Parts: sequence; structure tokens; C-alpha cells
Amino acid sequence: MGEPERTAVFVARGLTKDYGQGPTAVHALRGVDLDIYPGEFIVLLGASGSGKSTLLNILGGLDSATAGVARWREHELTRAGDAELTRYRREHVGFVFQFYNLIPSLTARENVALVTDLADNPMSPQQALELVGLGQRLDHFISQLSGGEQQRVAIARAIAKRPDVLLCDEPTGALDCATGILVLQAIEKVNRELGTTAVVITNNVPIGQMADRVLRLADGRIAQTTVNTHKQEAATLSW
Repeated sequence: MGEPERTAVFVARGLTKDYGQGPTAVHALRGVDLDIYPGEFIVLLGASGSGKSTLLNILGGLDSATAGVARWREHELTRAGDAELTRYRREHVGFVFQFYNLIPSLTARENVALVTDLADNPMSPQQALELVGLGQRLDHFISQLSGGEQQRVAIARAIAKRPDVLLCDEPTGALDCATGILVLQAIEKVNRELGTTAVVITNNVPIGQMADRVLRLADGRIAQTTVNTHKQEAATLSW
């Protein structure tokens, strides 16, 4: 008896995004088809301008498509209005960007609490920070934390509302290799222990070793898909 068929949480069909019109138009996405399943860890690789961030932003409800369809479960993102997209982002999505967007005058705990105060069923700031290895740094101000610690505060803030999906755009882009591995460990732990679907943009090929699938984008298309039958934990990565 075979395994039960999985239902994708993200479905994209013919997803297209153009910026501008006519001969000067930039074709960021060119008919992308994609399925992402619950609890998957997906890495998006590709050179600058390949369409990675555009794809992530459409999946996160931050940008609109020119053509095609993108759905999150029952939500058709490409047809949703501003109010529906705002509710989708608030209830289902956690974002982590290259730059941390933390408030330096607040502590790590207080930065995370900004999100938990608005969520319906959040974990406590302490629980979220402990999950990313910052249980001893709860009451340190942001200026007292290293770059890697600040990024882990940003991850804690993103996951504290218990999102269904974590979307990360170059989360290690501003960090050195050793510090970047610590950040990746935190994302991998969230994916593994909470079952959070994670999509991570990066230009670092070795990061793909920790993913379920690696999607390589080129010229606005998914040029190659690699399925990892033996995931490698971030702790063992060597850049």
C-alpha cells in the first residue's frame, strides 16, 4: 500500500511578473510552475536577477503577478485584494530578510513581543528566543548583540506567531560563513521541530545540502530541481 498523496500548500501555475512595458520591460518571472508541500525545506538558488526574490515576494503576498496563478491552500493570492493579503501575511507567514529591521532601543525580548502582542496564539518571546539559541540574551539590547544574534532575533520574531510558512530572503547575506551557519541552524531547527514550511533564498550553493529540494532559477524560470534524498543538517555544512 503506497503513501497517501500529499496536498501542496503552495501552488503556482504560469506565474509571470513583468516590470515596465514594451522593449524596456524586465521579465522577472516567465511562466513558473511550482508546488511546495507541508513541512518542506526549499532552497532557491540563482544569480542576482534570476527571479528568486520576486517569486518569494509573490508567495508571501508582498508583490502581485502580471499573469498566472499563485495559491496558498484555499487562498488565491493572485486575485486577493490588499485586505485579504494583509490578513494572509499576518496569520500565515513569517518573513526574514537580509537586514534585520529590529528596533535598537528595545531588548531582544521586547522586539519579539512586538509581534506576539498582535498574534492570536503566539509562543512567548522567551520560548521563541530559546528556540533559536538566545535564551541567555533575552534582555540584551540589540546594540549589544552580534550580527548573527540579531538575525536570530529576527527569526524568533518571525516564528513567534507560529506561522505556517517561513520565507527567508538571503538571511545570511550580511554575515560571515561561521555566523551564517548558526543562523541556518536556527532556521533548520524551526523547520524540523515546528514543522514550519521554509523557503530560503541564497546564493550559497552548499546551503542546499540541508534542503528537501533545491530549485535553481535562471532568467525568470526554474532551470533545475534537485531532490535531496539524504538531508544534511546545517551544523555539518562547510562553506
